[in-house]
Amino acid sequence: MTRTRFLGTGFAVPDRVVTNDDLSQLMDTSDEWIRTRTGIQQRRWVREGETNAELAHAAALRALEAAALAAGDVDAIVYATSTPDHFAPGNGVFLQRLLGVGAIPSLDIRNQCSGFVYGLSVADAFIRSGMYRHVLLVGSEVQSTAMDVTTRGRNVAVLFADGAGAAVLGPTDDDGRGILAFDLHGDGAYAEKLWVDTPGSMYHPRVSHEQLEQNRHFLEMDGKEVFRHAVVRMPESVQAALSAAGYKIADLKLLVAHQANLRIAEMMQKTLGLRDDQVYNNIMWYGNTTAATIPIALDECVREGRIRDGDLVALTAFGSGFLWGSAIVRW
Repeated sequence: MTRTRFLGTGFAVPDRVVTNDDLSQLMDTSDEWIRTRTGIQQRRWVREGETNAELAHAAALRALEAAALAAGDVDAIVYATSTPDHFAPGNGVFLQRLLGVGAIPSLDIRNQCSGFVYGLSVADAFIRSGMYRHVLLVGSEVQSTAMDVTTRGRNVAVLFADGAGAAVLGPTDDDGRGILAFDLHGDGAYAEKLWVDTPGSMYHPRVSHEQLEQNRHFLEMDGKEVFRHAVVRMPESVQAALSAAGYKIADLKLLVAHQANLRIAEMMQKTLGLRDDQVYNNIMWYGNTTAATIPIALDECVREGRIRDGDLVALTAFGSGFLWGSAIVRW
């Protein structure tokens, strides 16, 4: 039976480093306040003119190099982002243009923090069905340009950051490796707990002066509610995905979770009973890059030798929607 395997990974972040002390010059906060609540020490924000698609392009080139493939070998693009460069079209076609590939399909998905896991399920279906051989999966975000960097917006602004991660996926006939199982969920009852209200097509015009004055074009988050659900849903999902694949927590070599908040990651580790060497966190250095957190962490783990051939790896994410899910991979 054909399965989908990771052929190569890559990531790219802006070179602009924004520390907690830098933010304290813009709002009523401090390094201690941010570290205590989030675990974040610094993050990367784009400079004027840098785009989401350019970050994705840089990450994709690294992933292609790691896979020993050329851009022309890609048959389809799946692009996960909640912050496209334009309202339309999606960012996939802009990445396609930067890569200089032919008229291949590009699919954008809007699943926010869970975008990479959901995108992985789409790419897996494409490959297992034989529809496409090589799929480029990208998670890329530019959140900094939509942040209220005043005291009023600090609970959100200190968390989110910019970056891109990519993976080249392809088929394998090796029964022992590849993507083994998924567990995906959504609950729209909590949609307004983490969202950006405007601009939206339900409004005429799509954004008004009143909405701008009310800051409804900025990301809004009920942090306590997100935390309450995330620390339950992600461990549940990891357990369900492992069970579907026929494994247990003890079999895991590494858990790579969405980097939303270090406190959430620590609670999840405790709930699952994982050792420190079974989890990987890098939110301290990059902040929450939404759909990009998992592929950025994956690439670091691969290049640092934390993930090797044959290792059982779990990916899990939770975020806006609420949408959450997990994937189990035999590397």
